Amino acid sequence: MGANSSTINELSENDYLKKLSGTEAISENEPFWNQLLSFTFCTPTNSTDSKLLEEATISICKSLIENNPRTGNLSALIRVFLSRTKELKISAECENQLFIWQAHNALFIICCLLKVFITHVSEEELLLHFSYQKTDPGSYESDIEDLLEELLFCLIHLIVEVPLLDITYSILLEAVTALIVFLSYQLFRKEIIHEGAIHKYLMQGRCLPYTSRLVKTLLYNFIRQEKSPPPGSHIFQQQEDGGGLLYGLASGVASGLWTVLTLGGVGSKPTPTQDQSSPLANQSLLLLLVLANLTDAPDCPNPFRQSIMSFRNTQDSSVPLSPSPHSFQINFNSLYTALCDQQKSDQATLLLYTLLHQNSNVRTYVLARTDIESLVLPILEILYHVEERNSHHVYMSLIILLILTEDDGFNRSIHEVILKNITWYSERVLTEISLGSLLILVVIRTIQYNMTRTRDKYLHTNCLAALANMSAQFRSLHQYAAQRIISLFSLLSKKHNKVLEQATQSLRGSLGSDDSPFPDYAQDLNVIEEVIRMMLEIINSCLSNSLHHNPNLVYALLYKRELFEQFRSHPSFQDIMQNIDMVIGFFSSRLEQAGADLSVERVLEVIKQGAVALPKDRLRKFPELKFKYVEEEQPEEFFIPYVWSLVYNAGVGLYWSPQDIQLFTMDSG
Repeated sequence: MGANSSTINELSENDYLKKLSGTEAISENEPFWNQLLSFTFCTPTNSTDSKLLEEATISICKSLIENNPRTGNLSALIRVFLSRTKELKISAECENQLFIWQAHNALFIICCLLKVFITHVSEEELLLHFSYQKTDPGSYESDIEDLLEELLFCLIHLIVEVPLLDITYSILLEAVTALIVFLSYQLFRKEIIHEGAIHKYLMQGRCLPYTSRLVKTLLYNFIRQEKSPPPGSHIFQQQEDGGGLLYGLASGVASGLWTVLTLGGVGSKPTPTQDQSSPLANQSLLLLLVLANLTDAPDCPNPFRQSIMSFRNTQDSSVPLSPSPHSFQINFNSLYTALCDQQKSDQATLLLYTLLHQNSNVRTYVLARTDIESLVLPILEILYHVEERNSHHVYMSLIILLILTEDDGFNRSIHEVILKNITWYSERVLTEISLGSLLILVVIRTIQYNMTRTRDKYLHTNCLAALANMSAQFRSLHQYAAQRIISLFSLLSKKHNKVLEQATQSLRGSLGSDDSPFPDYAQDLNVIEEVIRMMLEIINSCLSNSLHHNPNLVYALLYKRELFEQFRSHPSFQDIMQNIDMVIGFFSSRLEQAGADLSVERVLEVIKQGAVALPKDRLRKFPELKFKYVEEEQPEEFFIPYVWSLVYNAGVGLYWSPQDIQLFTMDSG
């Protein structure tokens, strides 16, 4: 990105930074602050640049940690920032770039310092650092206003009040980043943080009334996907004639000590991915997920989660007002469009899961959409490329499908949506297929991938549950989808026979031996038989409820009828095999009567005629297959590490040393 590492390395010797971190206390009224804050610097947008910056300034930060108890310079810097934020909204409306520029620079320095402080000192120690003032060595004032709460409140106020313009983009991004940094103590703890001063300040006190506005603003940042302004458009750059007054003032104040330092900013060309992305939207979404997954306090439920659970559509006046004090209204159409467009990222998929699972208004709206394929297709593409995705992204995508398939209207409508030329599906050319059949194909492919690779029972369970939910509503299954259902059963049958043979051989070979491995095979056999029964129930559900709508499934069933013979007398499957056996026998008889050497078309014609003639009372009724997604008893044990792994991997311009991370192992994050 054009970073000048030699220039960055000089930061550790920068006179202004050395004075800030040194042993001399600096009053917040001194001209020093104008000099310190008059530099041109674009926020790093990737971890590489952030790592360069942190390595160059770590000695400065550690010096401040050591000297701040005597100087109180951290508090002074924060007060300088707070004083410059009081008129930010007016400055944005009046396009007062100098004011916004210095406020951004102050916040940028604070954010860089905080990252190191949080890595090296406890939350209790950080609170002390915020309270240190220019007093006698080692002492501090205890009766001053709470500067930490004031800063957190200021950041939230800034995010919700300052309009998003080219000149404010950087400071809004920095404010969102600063809140993430404040909450990053979780990264350095193996156990989930259930309470702390920062959590308390955000969920109670002065910040609480701004909960719904913060959630709404972060959602709108995600919806808008505003790209970062072109490099240099939101900071001062020298004109061909030598520069205007503002640039002259800035460079004059710096007087060579703060050079115009560019890290992926002025004068550098954005990379293609950087050019297409929205750092503010990405960072806002990550902050929203972090806030939504904060644990409840003993006496205070997480207000951010309450807000996410209760917000409503601006276009729906029929929805009763929510009893939640943190509810708000937002345009669901815009939100739906953004969710459809952004599903390639883990964090957008996690947001979709969160909204479908926790906000009934969103779930109802999504299920009522007539263009549901816009949302389902990106999810299916994630699952189709399962080998390229991390396991969490795959799980979230599957759970989203499971939640959607709980609704019978969804299960009916997906078979009415006809798709043409699905280019990303490469196993077979699909010139025309229903969304329902495509969903079945992708879920079955995921099961087969899991059988041969990860062998994860949880993944199997969710895939089969989604198929089971849909099975009674299967309509006009594509011939390839019908073939794949039976092919999956064939694969399971072969797996069953193999494990049964291994178990038998193991039992024979271990007679007289004390350490028999048979119990392991017994467990494997039990799992496979559970899956086989589930597949038989899915096939049976379709035959019992919509046989006349699915001639292709009956055809595939007859073509591979020998697969089912071994399960007729099996005690685990006898009951469920009755219908399947009867259907096979009924249609086999009609085909024999129709003659030999029948074409595919003639066979299908006989099946369609037979489906009309088959008395429905001959099919035994079983309880309807319905599976509902239920969250784990302690969801934070999964979701909090997952969210922070996303922050670690996808946070804009955020870098933490891998060896410092305690919350998750780096290979799983």
